[in-house]
Amino acid sequence: MFLLFGSRVSQQIVNVVAFVCGYCHVDAPQHVVKSSNKFTLFFVPLFSFSTKYHNECTNCGGRTALTPEQVQHSLRLARN
Repeated sequence: MFLLFGSRVSQQIVNVVAFVCGYCHVDAPQHVVKSSNKFTLFFVPLFSFSTKYHNECTNCGGRTALTPEQVQHSLRLARN
């Protein structure tokens, strides 16, 4: 009997915000991205065991780590 298990990283764009990038200093859209590590059994994702957020510049690709509070703040600003 074979037991196939492992992990997989999935990324999802949560929000898009526009401000000046700290790396390239260009006013460009920034993607707020959620990265989740998921445990898989027979290639079926079962549960997340790690979730991280980062901000990615669409101009230069520079990444900045974000806290969940910062992500919630960007979502509140997008609704207004």
